[in-house]
Amino acid sequence: MPSRRHLLSFLPLAGCWKPGQTRIAVIPKATAHLFFVSVHEGVDRAAKEFNLDVIWNGPSDETDHTRQIQIVDSMIAQSVAGIAISATDERALVAPLERASIAGIPIVIFDSAVAVDNYISFIATDNFGAGCLAARKLAQLVAGKGDVAMIQQKPGGASTGLREQGFEETLAKEAPDVKIVARQFSMGDRAKARAAAENILTAQPNLAGIFASSEASSIGTIQALRSRHLGGRCKLITFDDSDMHREALKEGTIDLMLVQDPSRLGYEAVKALAEHFRGGKPMRHLDLPVREFTR
Repeated sequence: MPSRRHLLSFLPLAGCWKPGQTRIAVIPKATAHLFFVSVHEGVDRAAKEFNLDVIWNGPSDETDHTRQIQIVDSMIAQSVAGIAISATDERALVAPLERASIAGIPIVIFDSAVAVDNYISFIATDNFGAGCLAARKLAQLVAGKGDVAMIQQKPGGASTGLREQGFEETLAKEAPDVKIVARQFSMGDRAKARAAAENILTAQPNLAGIFASSEASSIGTIQALRSRHLGGRCKLITFDDSDMHREALKEGTIDLMLVQDPSRLGYEAVKALAEHFRGGKPMRHLDLPVREFTR
C-alpha cells in the first residue's frame, strides 16, 4: 500500500507543503466559475500570510453536490486540520459536514450556507440585503410600475436563494405595482440561462426588467437581450463580475451590476481557520456588503 506521503503527493491542487505547516482543505462549490477563481486568489493570499498549506478542490459544476460530498469525505479521510466550504446545497452537505465535526475537524462555511450549527464561522455576502437592494433599484428603473422577471440560479442554493427571496419580498412590500410575471432557473449554466431568458422574453414581449441573481444567469440574460436588441429597453440588474458583465454595462445592456468581493471571501475563510488554530475566536458571522456599479 502506498505511504501517506505518497498519497498526499497526488492531492488535487495542494500547495507546496512544508514540515510544520498546518494543512487545510478549501472546497468551493464550483472550480470553473470566474467567481471562484477570485475566491482562490484570496485563499492563496491568506495561506501565505498565515503559513497554511491549502488543498483546493471542488466540483466543476455547482449543481454536482454528490461530487462535493465525495471531496468532503476524502478530506476527512486525510485528516486535514480544517475545512472551509462553499456548499453546493444547504441540505445535501449536512451529513458530510457532521461527519467532519465528529472527526474533530473545525469547519468554516463561506459564500453559501449549510443547515448546520457546528461551524466556527460563517462568512458571506449579505445576500438577502443584496436582493432587497436589487428590488429597490429595479423598481426605480421601471418608474415603480411594470412586469419583471427573475433568472434564478438553482433550487437549494442558499446564497442565490436568499438574493431571490429578498428581491421578491421587497417588491411585494415596497413596489406592489412591479409584478414578477416569470421566473426560471439557469442551473448555473450560461446556455440554459440564455434559453430561459429567451423563453421569458418571447412570452412577455412587454417585459420592463429582469433581475439575474448569479454570474451564469447574468451572462445568459445579457446574451438574450443583445440578440433581441433590447439593451436599455428591458432594464437589467445583474450579479457578480466578468469581462462580459463590464462590456454589457458600458454598452448599456446592464443598468446596474451588484458585485461581491470573492477574493475577500476566500481570504476571510482561511483567516478564520488560522485564528481558530491560534486559540482565538473568529467572528461567528461576517456579512460582506455588495458594491454597486453603474455605467
